[in-house]
Amino acid sequence: MGDGGTDGRYLAIADHGLIGDMRSVALVGMNGTIDWYCCPRFDSPSVFGALLDADRGGRFELAAAVPAQTKQFYFPDTNVLITRFYAYDGVGEIQDFMPIVGDPTEADRHRLIRRVICVRGKLPFTALVAPRFDYGRRVHTLRREGDRVLFSCDVLSLALTSSVDVAIEDGDARAEFTLGEGETAVFALDRVSDRVRPRSCPLAEAEEQFTETVRYWRRWLSTSHYRGRWREMVNRSVLTLKLLTYAPTGAIVAAATTSLPEQIGGERNWDYRYVWIRDAAFCLYGMLRLGFTEEAAAFMDFLDRHVALRGDGPDGPLQIMYGIDGRTELPEEELPHLEGYRCSGPVRIGNNAVGQLQLDIYGALIDSIYLYDKWAHPISSDRWEEVTGLVDWVCGNWDRPDEGIWETRGGRRNFLYSRLMCWVAIERAIRMATRRGLPADLPHWRQTRDDIYHQIMRKGFSSDRQAFVQHEDAEVLDAALLMMPMAKFVSPTDPKWLSTLDALAEDLVSDSLVYRYDPAVSPDGLRGVEGTFSMCSFWYVEALSRAGRLDEARLAFEKMLTYANHVGLFAEQIGKTGEQLGNFPQAFTHLSLISAAYNLDRALG
Repeated sequence: MGDGGTDGRYLAIADHGLIGDMRSVALVGMNGTIDWYCCPRFDSPSVFGALLDADRGGRFELAAAVPAQTKQFYFPDTNVLITRFYAYDGVGEIQDFMPIVGDPTEADRHRLIRRVICVRGKLPFTALVAPRFDYGRRVHTLRREGDRVLFSCDVLSLALTSSVDVAIEDGDARAEFTLGEGETAVFALDRVSDRVRPRSCPLAEAEEQFTETVRYWRRWLSTSHYRGRWREMVNRSVLTLKLLTYAPTGAIVAAATTSLPEQIGGERNWDYRYVWIRDAAFCLYGMLRLGFTEEAAAFMDFLDRHVALRGDGPDGPLQIMYGIDGRTELPEEELPHLEGYRCSGPVRIGNNAVGQLQLDIYGALIDSIYLYDKWAHPISSDRWEEVTGLVDWVCGNWDRPDEGIWETRGGRRNFLYSRLMCWVAIERAIRMATRRGLPADLPHWRQTRDDIYHQIMRKGFSSDRQAFVQHEDAEVLDAALLMMPMAKFVSPTDPKWLSTLDALAEDLVSDSLVYRYDPAVSPDGLRGVEGTFSMCSFWYVEALSRAGRLDEARLAFEKMLTYANHVGLFAEQIGKTGEQLGNFPQAFTHLSLISAAYNLDRALG
């Protein structure tokens, strides 16, 4: 099969744009192919999954039928994606989008519209609709129903309507057509069921839904408070975060994909289509910063309805992650019939890290509740009672070893970042109680908060390295500690912090790109290496900014922006030659970009 790293059957991860309807998303390659689409939800089995197996995954090809250069961009201030084809005889474009509709029944249609327009000259096009249901594990039937083609398996049916003739061939649908200047063709793919009846998509309706979708995204984005130097990148990031939100519950998924590798050919492949409490809480911070209080309220509602903040199981009242519907069981499974992106197996669905103990999530969650209470709406008495229960649990469990923020599978340790965020959990709750006069065991909370502080200062700082370290009794560094000044644990100009910042720059920073840790000296239980972690790179920018090193911060930020893809999207990591690695796009990366831009803007004045 050849070298997976140079496998021409796969586009680069970065060579994709994202569309969606806040229930699911599709990745559209620069070649016009949809190679990732799960229906009807983010975490449903894939219908088009060629991203994880070019031969068995399924895809929706749509492109010029002659050699052409391609470019891709978003219709300004929207999540409508345009892919252009520049050929000798003409120029054409595909407008890809998923309409946002308020009616619940129509929302269940999950309509995906591909509108093809010849804008200059004359251009032939070709289309192939080849779904492979349930990650390619279920066979499907294909039949005509009037002007539609119906793909069906025992759990899902999709109806394809088209304004051009479609042929059926070996279970797939194909079309060849030519458009002259100003002419349009439309393909629409709908999920259909007993509740959602098949419906055609004539040219006029497609144009109307295009206009309505553009209007929706522009109206939503217009409420942003950000008016700074990097408005285009910040707007793209917040539009991406909105696409990664599951509207029925307010949940925010960590990323749109599963099993995109952190190393080509490696085993570090995970399913990110779930709600990490940490990631979602930080996203809530970003949304509040920009003035999107409705999205913050929706996530708080998700917590109310779907996450039990009470209880005292062996690993505390919170799980580190939940399903987008609040489910607690996310069993991890490998799919050996899929080769993985560029032969980087295994492909995994589900996530066994759900059972890990990660104490930092309590700080992330309570900090977000504190900010919501301060910037959006005062929390209710019932919510405060839940917060006090969480803080009491943290007070009794903060000094336990855990798996830490990076979900290492090499055993539990006394991670300093986990201690830091336990301090944050208690400190923010004390602030809320004090500001609003809420009932709390303040003497006990203050004593525990101070005990954590003293232990971090006593056991977490290495006099040999002159730096705060990853875990007790170690000399290794961890980029998660860039959060120390941002969490207000230490002054950004404290000598201990400044020497830590210098040590991190020496050990983990490569031309503004930041590794989260070094697996060679801090084993994480997995084989192989990984790229730099883009979220940490933006944290580094913010740490430099807060330390007053504004020229360095601004240069590092501008360098990081050059690693975005052609439409401003970031995966989780960046490889040695600048390629994007890991699940794509990643919410946490875009949140940290927003935070870095906001704080750097404020520092620059």
